[in-house]
Amino acid sequence: MSMRASAERVKHHVVTQAEYSARNLSVLEGLEAVRKRPGMYIGSTDSRGLMHCLWEIIDNSVDEALAGYGQSIDITLFSDGSVEVADNGRGVPIDIEPRTGLSGVEVVFTKLHAGGKFSSDSYAAAGGLHGVGAAVVNALSERLDVQVTRGGKVHQLSFKRGKSGLFQDKGKPRPDAPFATLETGEEVPVVGKAKRGTTGTTIRYWADRQVFTPDAAFLYQELEQRARQTAFLIPGLRITIRDERRLAGTAGEDGPHEEVFQFDGGLAEFVDHVSQLNPVTDVWRLHGEGNFTERVPVLDSSGQAQMQDVQRTCEVDVALRWDVGYDTKVQSFVNIIATPKGGSHNTGFEQALTRVFRKTIEANARRLKAGNDRVEKDDILAGLTAIVTVRLAEPQFEGQTKEVLGTPAARQIVSKVVGDQLTEILQSRKRGVKQQVDGLLEKIVAEMKSRIMARTTKENQRRKTALETSSMPAKLADCRSTDVENSELFIVEGDSALGTAKLARSSDYQALLPIRGKILNVQKASVGEMLNNAEASALIQVVGGGSGRSFDLESTRYGKIILMTDADVDGAHIRTLLLTLFFRYMRPMVEAGRVYAAVPPLHRVEIINPGAKANEIVYTYSEQELHDVLARVESEQRRIKEPIQRYKGLGEMDADQLAETTMDPKQRTLRRVNIEEFEKAEEIFELLMGRHVAPRRDFIISGAEELDREEIDV
Repeated sequence: MSMRASAERVKHHVVTQAEYSARNLSVLEGLEAVRKRPGMYIGSTDSRGLMHCLWEIIDNSVDEALAGYGQSIDITLFSDGSVEVADNGRGVPIDIEPRTGLSGVEVVFTKLHAGGKFSSDSYAAAGGLHGVGAAVVNALSERLDVQVTRGGKVHQLSFKRGKSGLFQDKGKPRPDAPFATLETGEEVPVVGKAKRGTTGTTIRYWADRQVFTPDAAFLYQELEQRARQTAFLIPGLRITIRDERRLAGTAGEDGPHEEVFQFDGGLAEFVDHVSQLNPVTDVWRLHGEGNFTERVPVLDSSGQAQMQDVQRTCEVDVALRWDVGYDTKVQSFVNIIATPKGGSHNTGFEQALTRVFRKTIEANARRLKAGNDRVEKDDILAGLTAIVTVRLAEPQFEGQTKEVLGTPAARQIVSKVVGDQLTEILQSRKRGVKQQVDGLLEKIVAEMKSRIMARTTKENQRRKTALETSSMPAKLADCRSTDVENSELFIVEGDSALGTAKLARSSDYQALLPIRGKILNVQKASVGEMLNNAEASALIQVVGGGSGRSFDLESTRYGKIILMTDADVDGAHIRTLLLTLFFRYMRPMVEAGRVYAAVPPLHRVEIINPGAKANEIVYTYSEQELHDVLARVESEQRRIKEPIQRYKGLGEMDADQLAETTMDPKQRTLRRVNIEEFEKAEEIFELLMGRHVAPRRDFIISGAEELDREEIDV
């Protein structure tokens, strides 16, 4: 590079720096900041951000209901892409706000950080906090209509990308209709009359497609879940969702679809809905409150902020229940707003659980046979379903999306309320409660032992060499390969089938573990009973990944687990029991698609060939397939060797037949077990294998007429 060129570059750089002055600074006024950086306010501009806008509008109506005003919220998804939220609360104020000279409706929908939730005068506890929700939705809408019913009149005001005015609609409302702006200081136009005492707010808006991605859409399933959740949290509130979009693949594709959510049972009913149907305890309710002092800025009469110490009250309401199993479902809320990432209230809840149960188990260590091991938080949370709610004025959230509660005092208050009331329950002498407490403590201790066993297994048990196989169950016929990905474990029904399978397998990569008869139904049994069951514990030990929440997929000893049972009713039952064990305690294996069911044949048909040519052997796997083969043989005018062999069990096959039909990867058929819908799988396992007999009996009776007795293999 020449010296001249270098000098020119330096000179250009200096000029560029000199041009940076105050003229280069931008000041975004009003709602311009929202439209320029929408992700800062709603997270993203896809379906997630579109749904966040809808939550902002719905939550305003919910806050009215939470404050005791209004008992119904109606949500409608229209076919033109708009959405409407209507409530029967007090209605947005329509009078003029003196400092801005704007109507209350304009202040709420056009001014950031403006609203009625900066003090506790209008809302003692509310989900709204920053005063930007409605204004953000308005800024990101092509059109937004607000209809307010107050004082016997119906007022209406519209906005076009944040500007207030009225659309001159002819027929159905649409965003591209002629629009007339409203002058500053004008009152909200009256468009009709209303019955005396009737109040409420109706908001309909069209999201701005200039802002949101083309594929952004309102997600009915999320809306349904949120409506149900809110109805549980505010007993008696009626939420109606109506979908008029007629989208393919939805419940409303053939016409308008409407659902109503109203629950009077509150949190107890919420826990029943969320939890499994195999309880160890009843639903326990924990109530209480605590006071704390918070230093916050308070607006004086002139609008100036002054720091003051304010007394706050934090109300705590918790419903919880333990179920058989190890899944934990804890949902937390602050003033009806879900906090999926937790926060100080979650921390206080978990601290109280850990503290109380550790103290109780240590005091009863000898009776519970807990030894000197210490119970951990995860042992206590196993099988827990809990709804944790707190209500307080002006909560501190981390960001506008309100996913984490930051108010420090909530941790101590929740911890004390939960700790005191849970201790009272655990020390109760009432017969029914005491039985539940004893069962729960035994479950927690069993979870602790299971965790310790899994940790020990993970530390000490890797793929064993030929000299180390003595640590495995004696009945395991292991394979020689140390390649986990390509190794297979066949769980074989009975010792007779084991003998044949040993001759049929490839011992390089196929291992065999026999089980005797029908193993323990772990859906009904406790963790302790499962660990004490010889067949179940041997299977968990051989698989090598541990059990329950501590199951480690990377530590497993085999790439495939293949359930090889007889092709009869008992074999199907044993396979179901084994699948229940995997689903309940080794679920990652199923989720990874590493559990299979072997498909042994039902019949062996020998077709006679003329002359010296060897007879043809055909295996069939169903009665229909057998009939099809026999019909083909008859049409070809050939004969079969009688009798047709019908396999009643794996032990009836010789080694060559078993290898050819069921074990040789080149010829066998396997059925992979997977979980497409987790919640549905939970319900089915509980229905078919759970403790409660009545639902299972009803299921059998309801399907009895559809059963063909000819298909029963007895």
